Amino acid sequence: MREFMDYIQSAFYAATGWNRDNSYSSLNATSDALLNFPTPRGLRLTLSSLATPQFATSYQLGTIGIVDGSISYLYSTVPLHNAIAQSEKIPLPDLLRSYRPLAELPYRNRETDVRETGGLIKDVLAYGRLYLPASMLEALVVRRVSPALQFQLSAVSNQTLRNGGTMLGMVQYDEGQYAVEGLASSDGGLLGVRGLYNFGGDVGHLNTPAQLVTTNGNGSGNGERERIYGRFSTGAELYYGTLNKSGGMSLGARFATLPTHNGTPLTATMTINPLMGNISWSYAVMAGSYCSLASKMDFNVYSYESDWVVGMELWRKKGAWSINQELEKPAIPELGPASTMEGRSFQAKMDWRLDDPLPIADTTEILATPPETIAQPEKKKERSFQAKMEWRLDDPEVDPETPSANDNDGEDEYSGVLKARLDQHLRVGLLWEGRVKSLLFSLGSSVDLRRLDSPFRTLGLEVQFSS
Repeated sequence: MREFMDYIQSAFYAATGWNRDNSYSSLNATSDALLNFPTPRGLRLTLSSLATPQFATSYQLGTIGIVDGSISYLYSTVPLHNAIAQSEKIPLPDLLRSYRPLAELPYRNRETDVRETGGLIKDVLAYGRLYLPASMLEALVVRRVSPALQFQLSAVSNQTLRNGGTMLGMVQYDEGQYAVEGLASSDGGLLGVRGLYNFGGDVGHLNTPAQLVTTNGNGSGNGERERIYGRFSTGAELYYGTLNKSGGMSLGARFATLPTHNGTPLTATMTINPLMGNISWSYAVMAGSYCSLASKMDFNVYSYESDWVVGMELWRKKGAWSINQELEKPAIPELGPASTMEGRSFQAKMDWRLDDPLPIADTTEILATPPETIAQPEKKKERSFQAKMEWRLDDPEVDPETPSANDNDGEDEYSGVLKARLDQHLRVGLLWEGRVKSLLFSLGSSVDLRRLDSPFRTLGLEVQFSS
């Protein structure tokens, strides 16, 4: 399950307008979330709290043979009160959904940014976590310098690591159409650079103000509706270890549909490591509102070894059982003998007869009813001229007095999600996540079908509560 602190960090990036998906490190984020989700081990309990709009704490206690836990603190200069902290109100799709469509690249006006922020931003995020009883400490500091520039410093302190710990520094520059990252690590003296370049889709509108872009919902013309509307991304990374005198590189490409695409959301990626000879393909699709599917295949050109894994995510609609029970109930007639409604009266049973039929309404009252009070059949509204030209129906009108699904934060539609994966070694991963009252739970297991004598390799339950 996605931890509360990770959820708060995502809220910080959303509040400051930073796009985490526009990075080469996030190229396979969708497929990894669907295929490489962790299964819990043992019993683990997490208590979290957003004490103030800028300060959050989290305490975790678990048992895997021995009792262990952690204490976490997070501070943000940006108020995070818009991030719902109560576990009973956090939208389940925001917390648990693996398939996340790419966000639209926003239009950025340099003159406006300089005028409003003075060219500098002072948004800071500080996070620390202490693991007990191992006495391992990890820390993270994020500093926004400008709308396009961000610094990030992370460190881990543990006596089992070489030199007692390690530190990683990153410089991230995101211009929308392209993003570049530079990194340096104390572990092996690692130096690296990676970048991502976008084209197609919404990239062509980045240099045009939003009010000047006239589209039909997902493109720049009627023909865009018939095509898959998405964004292509290509990137690469280079890294070199100054201490061990070794380096590496990788190339990658991704195509993903945008939220304005009217068809099925999908994401396809390919990465190549030319030095190791490894090629990887992944494909993820959101087959419906309740189902997402993914597959991945790795192939090595030097050893001819291949690996594959498939996975799925199936959401359960809240109140599905109660809805089915209501559908199975026989229809009750509006008018009829009293015996068909609630059973015969006591006097009718003593007289061995049925109840008297209900009196029929006087037709004179109906005739006296004013014509304007009688419900008239709704006239069918003719399609607009624009809709006829585009061979489609008009967009549904939203009644301002009618509450929409978004008024309930959208999470009332789901009660939980089932995640499953299967690889070429017949290893199955199962994970059921959901909410019971104010508790978020995650129940999972890892099963090895090749060892039927003891198939369950891991089994665990995680429970989270936040206030």
